[in-house]
Amino acid sequence: MDFTYSEEQEAVRELAGRIFSERSTHERLRQIEAAGADEGPFDRELWGELANAGLLGIHLSEDVGGAGLDFVAACLVFQAAGRTAAYVPVVETMVYGAVPIAEFGTDAQRKTWLPGVANGETILTAALAEMAGEVILPGGLNPATVATAQADGSWLLNGTKACVPAAYVAGAVLIPAARTAADGTPDGTGVFIVDVVSDGLTLTRQTTTTGRPEAIMELADVGVPSEHQLGGDRADGAAMVTLMTEYATTALCMLEAGACAAALELTAEYTKTRVQFEKPIATFQAVGQRAADAYVDTEAIRLTAWQAASRLSAGLPAASEVAVAKYWAAEGGQRVVHAAAHLHGGVGVDRDYPLHRFFLLTRQIELTLGGANESLRRLGRILAAEPA
Repeated sequence: MDFTYSEEQEAVRELAGRIFSERSTHERLRQIEAAGADEGPFDRELWGELANAGLLGIHLSEDVGGAGLDFVAACLVFQAAGRTAAYVPVVETMVYGAVPIAEFGTDAQRKTWLPGVANGETILTAALAEMAGEVILPGGLNPATVATAQADGSWLLNGTKACVPAAYVAGAVLIPAARTAADGTPDGTGVFIVDVVSDGLTLTRQTTTTGRPEAIMELADVGVPSEHQLGGDRADGAAMVTLMTEYATTALCMLEAGACAAALELTAEYTKTRVQFEKPIATFQAVGQRAADAYVDTEAIRLTAWQAASRLSAGLPAASEVAVAKYWAAEGGQRVVHAAAHLHGGVGVDRDYPLHRFFLLTRQIELTLGGANESLRRLGRILAAEPA
C-alpha cells in the first residue's frame, strides 16, 4: 500500500496542520472550555477559518462548492484536528452528514445541504445508536426507530436515539429508521434528514468526560417531508448506514491517530527535560521501553487507519481493514495515552497541562467505536464468512 501523498494532499496536510496548530493552542482551548454553554465547547472562529480555507468541503465535488479531492484529503484534516484536540465537529459534519448525502443524495438534496457544509454555514451529524430501555445499542442496520409513511408522501418518525454527537450545534441530523408503509407493511430501512428544531424532537444532554456533550434524541411523531428521505423512496438505506459506519469509523481512527501522535510528542519532550538522579528520565531503560511500546501502538493506529482510508477513497471493499483500524484505535490508543500519563507522573493529570485532553478524547473515541473486543468479534465474523 502506497501512503505517499499527492501534491494536492500534501498541500492539504500543510494547510490543515498550520491552521490547527496556530488556532487551536492550549490557551485557546482553555478559553473555549471556560466559555462553553449548554451546546458544549465549540470554536466557531476556527470553524470559520477552516471554511475560508476550503477544508470543510475538501472532499466534496466542485459543483457544490467543494475542492473535488478525495477522502484521503479529508482524513488529513481529521488527523490535524486530533493533534490539537480541537473543538470543531469536523467528523460529524464532513463524514456523518456530508459523505452519505454526497454519495446517495438526490441532486436537490446535494445542492440543498452540501454548499452549506463547504462554506461552514451548515453543521450536520447522524444518529446511529439506539436506546432500548436503559441499554444503548450501537449501529443502525436494524433500527428500532420507525418511519411511518403518510398519505401525502411524508413520514412520521418515532423512536429514541442515543449518543448523538454535536447534536446541540448541528442544524440537521441523519436518522436511520425502519420504514413502514401506511398499511403497516415493513418496507426496509431509510435514512431521513431531520431538522433538529422539528416539532416532536427533544434533546436530552448526555454529559461526557471530555466536555463534548452528546444527546439522547427522542422523536415523537416528528414530521419529515418526502424530499428529506435521503436518496428518495427506493434508496437502499442499509447500504447508506454501512457506508456511514465505515467512513465514520475510519475518520474517528484518523482523529485518534492525531491525538496519540500529539500525546507521544508531549511525552518525548517531557522525558527529555525531566531530570531525576541528575539524569533525564528518557535515559532510563524502563521509561525508554514504555515509550517505545507507545510509539509502536501509535504507528499501528496510524497505518491501519490510512489503509482503511485509502481503500475507501479508491472505492474498494474495506470492511476488514476498517475493523482492524477500529481495533487498533480502541486498544492501542488506550495504551498510548496511559503510557503518556504514567511517564509524566503527576503532571499527566494536571488540567493546566494539555495531555489530559488527548487522554479524554481517546477515551471518548474508544467508547464511540465500541471497544476492542467488539472489533475483534466483527473481524472474526468477516474472516469466517470468507470462502476457504
